[in-house]
Amino acid sequence: MTTQHSASIGVGMAGIACARTLRQAGHHVTLFEKSRGVGGRMATRRSSFGSFDHGTQYFTVRDARFELALGTVPGLCRPWSANAVRVLDPVGRVVEAALPGGERHWVATPGMNALVKAWSEPMQDDGNVQLETRATRIARDPLMKNGWQVHTEAGDGSQHVYAGFDKIILAIPPAQASSLLQASELHALTAPLQNVKVDPCWTLMLAFPQAVQPGLTTLGPQWNAARSTHHRIAWMARESSKPGRERIERWTVQASAPWSAEHIHDSAERITGKLLKAFAEITGIRATPAHAEVHRWLYAKTAQPLGQSHLWFKAQGIGLCGDWCLGHRVEDAFVSGLELALAVLRQR
Repeated sequence: MTTQHSASIGVGMAGIACARTLRQAGHHVTLFEKSRGVGGRMATRRSSFGSFDHGTQYFTVRDARFELALGTVPGLCRPWSANAVRVLDPVGRVVEAALPGGERHWVATPGMNALVKAWSEPMQDDGNVQLETRATRIARDPLMKNGWQVHTEAGDGSQHVYAGFDKIILAIPPAQASSLLQASELHALTAPLQNVKVDPCWTLMLAFPQAVQPGLTTLGPQWNAARSTHHRIAWMARESSKPGRERIERWTVQASAPWSAEHIHDSAERITGKLLKAFAEITGIRATPAHAEVHRWLYAKTAQPLGQSHLWFKAQGIGLCGDWCLGHRVEDAFVSGLELALAVLRQR
């Protein structure tokens, strides 16, 4: 049987789950990622004070296939004592003492992006991961029956066309997938995406190196993570409490979806000030951070999912996957990518 060549656009959890499954089945897979590194929202931001998981904070393991896949990288993922999670009112009072169910929370080490990086290494070793390469459109390959080209733009503005693909995988947010399909004159394929909704999120990263001194290991509250009902803030986590992280006191603060949407076009300086003020109100930490940085996620958390694990347009050889197909969890992304790969393989 002739080896199939697939292009996978987007190298987050869904993209890598799909690509690694296809590769294990004998497909040749080329990955395209517009960012400088792989991971998508399983992202880790480095600073001189330590790292921040400024996207996905943790994941759970419920699907046996996900558990099996994690077994291929033993020791890379470790449990985090986020079972101390609180739900707080707007002034920091505990409403609920812990999340229900006692479910284990896991993190990759030394940062959340380590899992996707590890799973992408075989393809990186093959030379088949194109970073800082944004797909601008896909088009039929005139030299290959039913084949595809991927037109791209690099970070320096240069353009390139990659050809010879049998299948195209779009593992990107639905709005970006829709734009790419529209630019490729594949308008009919966008119809299932119209009702999918993914909310934005502003994320604040704070470091307090003054906490690392004799007799003082943490500032403020003694919990590691909390959900908040404050209108500005939905989630806070002490990054330094996660296994395999640096000791310097660091916090990741994620804004609520309504507030993020309302302030989506505000300047970074304005967002930093407003979120820092809310953080102080909730935690009582009023010390000036040595490091304060924000990141805007335009597509952060699924509000209205597709309602099925993936989209596979068999006639065109184009598939779409992502957590947004099923929900917003890391495991949703993994299952989506895996199920799409299995759909592709069943066509062979």
